[in-house]
Amino acid sequence: MDSESVETFYSVESALSSSSIRSNFSIQSKASGRNSIREVNFGDLGSKPVRYGSHGAGSETYSISMSQREINDEDARLVHINDPVQTNERFEFSGNSIRTGKYSILTFLPRNLFEQFHRVAYIYFLVIAVLNQLPQLAVFGRGVSILPLAFVLLVTAVKDAYEDYRRHRSDRIENNRLASVLVNDQFQQKKWKKIEVGEIIKIYANETIPCDIVLLSTSDPTGVAYVQTINLDGESNLKTRYAKQETLIKIPEKDNLTGLIKCEKPNRNIYGFQANMEVDGKRLSLGPSNIILRGCELKNTAWAVGVAVYAGRETKVMLNSSGAPSKRSRLETHMNLEIIFLSLFLIALCTVVSVCAAVWLRRHRDELDYLPFYRRKNFSEDGEEENYNYSGWGLEICFTFLMSVIVFQIMIPISLYISMELVRVGQAYFMIRDTQMYDESSNSRFQCRALNINEDLGQIKYVFSDKTGTLTENKMEFQCASIWGVDYSGGKAISQDQKDGYFVKVDRKVLRPKMKVKTDPELLQLARNGKETEEGSHVHDFFLALAACNTIVPLIVDTDDPFVKLIGYQGESPDEQALVYAAASYGFMLIERTSGHIMIDIQGERQRFNVLGLHEFDSDRKRMSVILGFPDKSVKIFVKGADTSMFSVVDRSMNKNVIRTTEAHLYSYSSLGLRTLVIGMRDLSTSEFEEWHSAFEVASTALMGRASLLRKVASNIENNLCILGASGIEDKLQQGVPEAIESLRTAGIKVWVLTGDKQETAISIGYSSKLLTNKMTQIIINSRSKESCRKSLEDGIIMSKKLTTISGTTNYTGGTSGAGLTPVALIIDGTSLVYILDSELEESLFQLACNCSVVLCCRVAPLQKAGIVSLVKKRTADMTLAIGDGANDVSMIQMADVGVGISGQEGRQAVMASDFAMGQFRFLVPLLLVHGHWNYQRMGYMVLYNFYRNAVFVLVLFWYVLFTCFTLTTAITDWSSVLYSIVYTSLPTILVGILDKDLSRRSLLKYPQLYGAGQRQECYNKKLFWITMIDTFWQSAVTFFIPLLAYWSSTIDASSIGDLWTLAVVILVNLHLAMDVMRWNWLTHAAIWGSIIATFICVIVIDSLPFLVGYWAIFEIMKTGLFWLCLLAIIVAALIPRFVVKVLYQLYVPSDVQIAREIEKFQTQTESGAVEIEMNSILDTPRR
Repeated sequence: MDSESVETFYSVESALSSSSIRSNFSIQSKASGRNSIREVNFGDLGSKPVRYGSHGAGSETYSISMSQREINDEDARLVHINDPVQTNERFEFSGNSIRTGKYSILTFLPRNLFEQFHRVAYIYFLVIAVLNQLPQLAVFGRGVSILPLAFVLLVTAVKDAYEDYRRHRSDRIENNRLASVLVNDQFQQKKWKKIEVGEIIKIYANETIPCDIVLLSTSDPTGVAYVQTINLDGESNLKTRYAKQETLIKIPEKDNLTGLIKCEKPNRNIYGFQANMEVDGKRLSLGPSNIILRGCELKNTAWAVGVAVYAGRETKVMLNSSGAPSKRSRLETHMNLEIIFLSLFLIALCTVVSVCAAVWLRRHRDELDYLPFYRRKNFSEDGEEENYNYSGWGLEICFTFLMSVIVFQIMIPISLYISMELVRVGQAYFMIRDTQMYDESSNSRFQCRALNINEDLGQIKYVFSDKTGTLTENKMEFQCASIWGVDYSGGKAISQDQKDGYFVKVDRKVLRPKMKVKTDPELLQLARNGKETEEGSHVHDFFLALAACNTIVPLIVDTDDPFVKLIGYQGESPDEQALVYAAASYGFMLIERTSGHIMIDIQGERQRFNVLGLHEFDSDRKRMSVILGFPDKSVKIFVKGADTSMFSVVDRSMNKNVIRTTEAHLYSYSSLGLRTLVIGMRDLSTSEFEEWHSAFEVASTALMGRASLLRKVASNIENNLCILGASGIEDKLQQGVPEAIESLRTAGIKVWVLTGDKQETAISIGYSSKLLTNKMTQIIINSRSKESCRKSLEDGIIMSKKLTTISGTTNYTGGTSGAGLTPVALIIDGTSLVYILDSELEESLFQLACNCSVVLCCRVAPLQKAGIVSLVKKRTADMTLAIGDGANDVSMIQMADVGVGISGQEGRQAVMASDFAMGQFRFLVPLLLVHGHWNYQRMGYMVLYNFYRNAVFVLVLFWYVLFTCFTLTTAITDWSSVLYSIVYTSLPTILVGILDKDLSRRSLLKYPQLYGAGQRQECYNKKLFWITMIDTFWQSAVTFFIPLLAYWSSTIDASSIGDLWTLAVVILVNLHLAMDVMRWNWLTHAAIWGSIIATFICVIVIDSLPFLVGYWAIFEIMKTGLFWLCLLAIIVAALIPRFVVKVLYQLYVPSDVQIAREIEKFQTQTESGAVEIEMNSILDTPRR
């Protein structure tokens, strides 16, 4: 290619490669692998059903469909550059003020009440309170009847008001930040909230972008700007954005910069942008790399100028600010069934009372004229006979029913809801403060982002895990390379100069890579020798490709030594960083990158290469390429990518042996668990380059189908490559992963790994993490058609059944326990899942998976991960948990019952979409086996206890009604009825729900099988509910009838015996709770005994007030010994049956938890070993 031709293209391409090429392929880079799932939520896709069996190209489809259509005026937003008045003349766009607060002073009360009354139980209690206001139905005092509901509403409203106050305070700080805005040809400080669409804004280094802006110019002469999107998606790596050449040369303060931008309407797609701009009569296309979004920070760039296109609530970050889908606890869902039953029981009680009242009224109809409560005769001297206090037989029955509902209302425990919220907050506090779930490397604590599903952590049966960054560290380390058919695995001893690492001297200062990489001595020597030999030439080209074919940004970092500087590499992919560090260690150090050129120090000699074209990675091509102009005026294209895509574009007629050997090396690397990439290159002739350039120019300026056209241009140039070699990068397992997986499997939890990596890599990681073992029989499904999938699944089902039958393991609904002699592992790839998911083959896959101990899915797309989770959720009642660290795991995390995000190297999208977040996979063990077990046991017991506590009280009232002519009068005072759930008995329940531990952390971790108690729902089920209700019935009868019989012949009044019943019930329910407390501490003692003392004080105070009914009653009855004897008899008689049953049950049918508790009591080795055998035998029994 002649020099004049190349030089002509250099000036053009230095600009083109910066803006157009990058702009149209950056969306594909983000869509591939890690962030494509974000795309399915945007635009028109929201209304369409999601097909999980797709090739994972949901984002691709979206971007293509967006680019294949012209932006018409109806669908477009017109922004006049530097003219906000004309921009907002036709349509007044949103201002830049943001508001994340839900309420204002005026709307708080109505809106908050409306939201709270979404709970049906609150409506029930409101109706009860309203009924009690009617004179005919007034049982309690009108103010007293409203108090419980008002208290619960007030507590929730105060919590919501405080949270909203914090949001408003944050909004106020955000809206009053200052930015430089062009006003009257001068940049002036302006508050963010006053910025308008169309205004030109200047951003300085390290400042935050106030709104979505299209980049016009930067301090870099080539128009490049580096931004950090950590506030947007959590990624700390720098991204590159570009200004168009046509606007780059203009100075806003001096040149009258005008133009028109026609862009798409505001949408949630943070990785896509479709627009065109008219400047000086030219029409330019704009893409994702030309826009900087609100919340990003400008880095390594002195300043940048842009025009506001989306402001305020219309910015992409604000449109994406909606939270993850709300999830409800499984226990709370089951609790609703019991509440329905209690409601029916309440109706039955009221019906009994009203029917009995009807019969009584019929029998005594002749006496109603003279009975004090019902009398109809007026005996005044001059008054006429009239009826009052009686509304007729029919209405009296209706009134009796409604009054019964009011009296027995606390059968539905309103305090349970607020108690559950407080307990969950307390549990979350202790989970967050757990030092065993603190990650020192990232300085991150456990995060509890969803308070309503704490107890679900104790019932998990399936764990779906990502691999990269979740099981592994996602800190890539270059391990080996295959160059021109020779394997360099670096197994030899490392010399001293290699330990020191590669460095270069610049202006008497030493510049060395920030991260050292282990080098192979032989390969290092070849790299130093340069192109003297053919072998050295291939090595030179290989490492040049690693240093150049990327989007890495080099950063100079100061050290304590002023003469030593470190060069660090920032990029969107950890793989790219590892490769560039490897190239630097072998003497190919990337020093500088602009949009038009790169500077590489090759063995101490700096060389400048012009970047003539850059096609970034996308999930269709699965490769990226760079076109370099060399100092000798030659042009070459370097390509790197996945082996499946690279071998399809390699010229196989050349160097067949090299290709065959490289393929063998790739298989070997994958078997070691290494991530692999293939490197290729070729020279471009003048005609090829000109053809590519013209095609690219047409594609980059196209207003329709731009993305697909650019992809086609890239595919046309990336062919007939000469293979250079392959790289092997190690993504090390996180600390404690093998032990964590082993503990989870021992606990009866099935671990499925869903990864986008190739099969050999995934299998190798499976072995190293102890997910796979040598004893397992592997069923591998790699099919390319639906019929082939069907046949593979049928064969797999037959084989798995044979193996499980031989090993003596029976397949239950929940699958095998994996404890047989021949466990089975299913390994399936994403292509096979394309034909299986969303088809009739799903059932076969589920049946096969249930027969397997382990399922490993390779090469799966983000939507397929969600499809796998959905497959299990739809076909089993077992709880599912998904854990991942990247944006490609978001759909899986949101689909599962419980979502856990890892705050790792791939940003914080997974964390932001999760219910819980932590720093390491191994923390899943204490989270589930310890906190999950505790939370489930505490919450299950607390719900049952609340049902029991309220039912005892209601049944005492019911027994009293039966002995008072069904008149619904109550011996227990109104205030005691109200304070019963709020003061007398609430605090002990909450403290036990937060602090009680049935087993120590040590035991729960030592015996993971104990986790099965939650999976089998041993702490909360229908059997326990009915046993509790029977016990409740007995205790209420004892509490009522012992005092009744004791005082039958006495002249005691109703208030006095009512006080006795009040104190008896409170003492009884607190002692009932005390019998079940496992771990006593001073707080528990204070709460339980303090509640009993508080009840005595409250009853004494209430009876000391002369204006209340029952004045001085407690003092009269407490004088007698019969009062104290009744209390003692009630407690003994009520609790003895429960105590006897509990002892017999623990002696003859002990549960796993009870056995482990005995082990804790007797810590000698002999006793511990003997009891452990007994526990394991119980655990091996079939489970639901």
